[in-house]
Amino acid sequence: MKMTVSQALVQILEKEKITTAFGIPGAAINPVYQYLEGAPINHYTMRHEEACIHAADGYFRARHEIALAICSAGPGATNFVTGLYTAYIDSMPVLAIVGQANSNQLTQEPFQCVDMPEIVKTVTKKAWRLEKADDLPQIMRDAFLLMKSGRPGPVLLELPLDLQKAELDFDIDAYTPAKIPTVLPNPEAIQEAISMIAASKAPVIIMGGGCILSECSAQVIELAEFLQIPVITTYMAKGGIPVDHPLNAGHAGIQVGQPLGNRILLDSDLVIGIGCRFSDRHTGDLKTYREGRRFIHINIDPAQIGLVFQPDLGIISDAKPAAEALLAQAKISGLRPINPERAQSVAVLRKELARKTDYNCAPMMPHRVFAEINKAFDDSTYFTSGCGITQIWSGQLQDINAPAMYLPSGGAGTLGYEIPALFGIKVAKPDHTAVTVVGDFGLTFMGEEIAVASAFRKPIIIVVLNNAYLGLIRQNQKGYGFEYAVDMPYNQDGTIDYVKLGEAYGCLAERVFSPEELSAALIRAKAASESSGRCYLIDAICIKTQLCDMGTSIASIKSWAPAD
Repeated sequence: MKMTVSQALVQILEKEKITTAFGIPGAAINPVYQYLEGAPINHYTMRHEEACIHAADGYFRARHEIALAICSAGPGATNFVTGLYTAYIDSMPVLAIVGQANSNQLTQEPFQCVDMPEIVKTVTKKAWRLEKADDLPQIMRDAFLLMKSGRPGPVLLELPLDLQKAELDFDIDAYTPAKIPTVLPNPEAIQEAISMIAASKAPVIIMGGGCILSECSAQVIELAEFLQIPVITTYMAKGGIPVDHPLNAGHAGIQVGQPLGNRILLDSDLVIGIGCRFSDRHTGDLKTYREGRRFIHINIDPAQIGLVFQPDLGIISDAKPAAEALLAQAKISGLRPINPERAQSVAVLRKELARKTDYNCAPMMPHRVFAEINKAFDDSTYFTSGCGITQIWSGQLQDINAPAMYLPSGGAGTLGYEIPALFGIKVAKPDHTAVTVVGDFGLTFMGEEIAVASAFRKPIIIVVLNNAYLGLIRQNQKGYGFEYAVDMPYNQDGTIDYVKLGEAYGCLAERVFSPEELSAALIRAKAASESSGRCYLIDAICIKTQLCDMGTSIASIKSWAPAD
């Protein structure tokens, strides 16, 4: 039957089970909005186009269902780029659709005309411009297949205005969503991996973000328990194993790493990386990271195997079937626990190497802020984190006991991700408490999306770790022997008032100076979120110049925390 591209597009979105859209309408995309209005797709109008992508990204992380991000042409479309990069590097599928000028004007520099497929080709799995109306069904089928298959990621479709209104012959009943193939491991490679494990004396498993996406944390833990192998989680897999699990060795790394994780990794002779990327903030100095140990790298993306360094064994596979195959083969081979005495030492070392957090000063130590957050919220609470010194403390100090509850910007480290992503999470999981801890500077990136959460009565809790500095940049500058343009005293002296900002965006808001005040404020925030549906902002005044623990090698992390 005859229908417009816009009408066919919305019908396809419905059939592909898109139920949620985050967007901003505009003249170059309004023909699509004409049909979105009557569709069974909940649309949330955001305050900035970048936030549309972050919200759709957060929605997927919490629900594992794709959401639509949609906006008009020109500067609106280019605002998508940072969000697409954030989703792309963290392997999150987002469907991005943008408007465009009329096809016959594209070479004439018309108003708000920019080549989005060309701009985003390095931060999407693929980007299309619709050139013929009849091409739409196949492009959409390919788009959904590409988003979900292999290493997941975002795609973009640009729609010229005239083609949105053009007609095509289309029958939605003839449209069939593509089947997503499962990437299974080579059985011989699995056998080789088991042989390497059997020959090792001190193996360690790295649970990566791919295990969260593949929803196989339980299978990895079962494998670890069967073989008594400690488990390190990457930052993207935080919460994949409960904090107090006997085999939880925490994080390894040069920033969000923890003393326990670094110790266990340095003491290992075999590293089994499942669904991880061996990124630079995890490995630090590669010579130190690699020396004296062998590596098995399991990843769904062939391009990741050997990207950073060549492992002794690479296995191309989805994380879940790989973990299941390793466990099955270990049992078939009669493999027994590897070095159970070492495994039993993990719990003891966890206590011995734990970072101090019980500081009682006011203004507060950032460490104490996270200690209070750990006490205030239960394991069903969702958290986001963006970038900067606040994010590093969050990775080091927050206790997360369940997979896919801590959903940070990992590979990109995007300031501004925190709040719109948290809104997307709250849309996806409305019955869960949703919290972000953001720096006073980071709050001003996408902070306007608090108003969206208030307007749609999706209450989120924002804790501002206010140290009146660009803390991580200051710490970096200290390595060069200078400090410039990083102090922001006005964020604490009353010139800038984040309480009033929160109230202007519809929040209940307060400022706290001591751990006792923060503890009480967090209780009020949670109660308000659950009962009144109001967002809550807490401006937590912290010591200005506290540095965070980090280094260039996992063997040489500098601690800056005071002893008392």
